[in-house]
Parts: sequence; structure tokens; C-alpha cells
Amino acid sequence: MRLYRNLVFATVDALGEIFNEGGYADKVIAKTLKRDKRWGSRDRSFIAETTYDIVRWKRLYSEIAEVKAPYSRENLFRLFAVWATLRGIELPDWKQIEPTPTRRIKGKFDELSKIRKYRESVPDWLDELGVKELGEELWEKELHALNEQAPVILRTNTIKTTKEKLQKELQKEGIETESIAGYPDALRLKERANVFKTEAFKNGFFEVQDASSQKVAEFLEVEPGMRVVDTCAGAGGKTLHLAALMENKGQLVATDIYGNKLKELKRRARRAGAHNIDPREIESSKVIKKLYGSADRVLIDAPCSGLGVLSRNPDAKWKLQPEFMENIKKTQEEILKQYSRIVKDGGKLVYATCSVLPSENQEQVQKFLKSEEGKSFSLKKEEKILSSETGFDGFYMALLEKK
Repeated sequence: MRLYRNLVFATVDALGEIFNEGGYADKVIAKTLKRDKRWGSRDRSFIAETTYDIVRWKRLYSEIAEVKAPYSRENLFRLFAVWATLRGIELPDWKQIEPTPTRRIKGKFDELSKIRKYRESVPDWLDELGVKELGEELWEKELHALNEQAPVILRTNTIKTTKEKLQKELQKEGIETESIAGYPDALRLKERANVFKTEAFKNGFFEVQDASSQKVAEFLEVEPGMRVVDTCAGAGGKTLHLAALMENKGQLVATDIYGNKLKELKRRARRAGAHNIDPREIESSKVIKKLYGSADRVLIDAPCSGLGVLSRNPDAKWKLQPEFMENIKKTQEEILKQYSRIVKDGGKLVYATCSVLPSENQEQVQKFLKSEEGKSFSLKKEEKILSSETGFDGFYMALLEKK
């Protein structure tokens, strides 16, 4: 494989922004890819995949290269050299890349690979937390699975088309997909491709949504004509799925504290042809209070550590801090107590996270059921989805019914 200067430099620039300026990897990469209109799909995928790879293995590569944050430009090139050497890619003779001791790099890699926190590239505190919550064996398996590149999964928008028709449409555009057993609307890409450029996407025939995430809306057992509230809707991935399951009938209130995310939801809803969505920004507690006791179904897709989606957001492991973990659990507890009041008698609620930690999941539900606000609810069913078992994102969901 030949390395091209402009692609390597773009990758190093992106890494500098992610590691030193706290940029979010997906946004930094999206911006970097707009730098040169002449780049083809192979150039773009080299930048995106190499950047993600080095972000994923930052701790291991830093240890091998003997560099620390904040990373100078010279040190970022050292990380790149480690990445290339471990992949057997010959390094060019550029002044930015110093002669690389291949044998030493491979020797250090072998040595460090015996220690989990380096091998799976995680901070000490996170490794300790994972062991404490899941036990050595399961945490090890889960970490390993979350370091794999995430597959690209589409969710058929059944408001506009069927899975079979979507598959044929994409095939016409040169994109091969396959069904996944147990996921009625999901298609997996056989090879990575930019699906956002397809006519099928522009026509609103699908959304990109991980298979585990597609289970959440189904778990809520919605029916056409119901009044449903998606309380932490964000940009609306699950909201749009709920709209499709409701066949566009009834009312789907989508609330969030971020108005800009709801704007994005409106844009996506137009493309999807979802007309029953009513976005409401939570500007004060009044917005939620007005909804108390009014909904047949409530979805709380709670803010969480995001540890179940590290395969698609590898930079999260470097951004997470122990204090954040404590605060997010308090937030989850408050949200459950407050938003559960939206459910009417006989109605149902789903509490979901994209985390694999019991303290954010079943422990929160148990705590809620023992609280004053939770005593009129009972747990109907729950599901823990592990990346190591499915190859998809790690998720948790619990269905609660109000007596």
C-alpha cells in the first residue's frame, strides 16, 4: 500500500484536533473529508478509517511510541508510524517521519498485548469500573467486541417502502445488503459505502440505525392511533422508527432539551414522510408537566456513558471521566422519576440506554421501582444486549407498566 502525503497530513491534522482540542471524532472527520473535492471514495475511507483506528488504539500506540498528551505534531506522526508499522505498511522517506525501529515497535506491541488495559486500549479507571460491574471475563469479551469496527446497518422506513423493495433499489445503485434474522426492518451492508449519496436515502426509504437500537421502539409495543411521548428524542432516530410502527397515525410528541437536535429531527421527519411527530423543546419544566398523565406510551432513551457504542464512537473512552459517570447516574434517576409521570394509568414506559453497565441499567430500574414515583409501576420484561454476543451495539431496555 502506497501512502500519499496529502492523505497522511489530513489524518494527522484530524488526530491533533481530536486529541488536543477535544473535537468529536465523527465531526472532525466529516469536516476533514470536505478539504479536497478531488479525493475519491478510497482516499476518503483511508482518512476516516485510519483516524478512527488510531483514536481506538490511542493508549496502546502512545505507549509503544513513548509519547504523551498534549501531542505535538512530531508525536502525532510517531503515532501514525506505529499504526503503519503494525499493519506492515512501508513508511515513506519524508522529513516528518523519522526512521522507525520496526523490530522495537513489534516487540513492544507483543509485550504490551499481554496487559488488558493496553491491549484493549482503555484508561485505568474505566478498566477497573468494567471489571467491578461485569467481572473480568465478561468485561474482557465486551471490550474486545467494542474495539471491532461497527457494521453499517440500515432500518427500512416502512412508511414509504418494504425491506425487499429497498434491497432492490440499493442493488440498482451498486450497494449489496443482507437481512439479519430477528430484526424485521434491518439490512446490513456487505461492504462499506456512502449510503447518504443514494437516491434511496434522498427519497427517505431508510435511516442508518444499528440493529440493537432498532429493538428499542419495538420494545415499547406502540399501536397506530396512540399518544406516545419520546422524552429524550435527540435528532430522532428512534422517534422516526416509532412513527413508522404507528403507521403515521396518532400523536408522537418528541421532546428534548436541545432545540438544534429537534430541528434536525424535523428535517429527517420530512424526508421520511412522518407526519404525526410533534417536536417540543424543553425550555422549562412546564413542557413536561403539561404532559403528565397523558400518554399511552413513553420512551426514555436516557443519556448515558455510551459504553455500548464504543465501536462507532471510540473517542468516547478518552472523553469520559469518573465524575461524569457519577453525575449521569443522578441524571438518569431524576429523569426516570420525572418523565414516568407522563404515563397514564394502564400505560407503558420503556427505559433504555446504550450502556452495558448494570449501574446505569437494571440497578436504575430497581431503584426506581422502590421509589415513591415508581411504586405504581411493575417490570414486564427487560433485555440486555451485549456486543460480544450479537456483534451489534451494547444496549439495555426495560418495559414497565403503570397499574
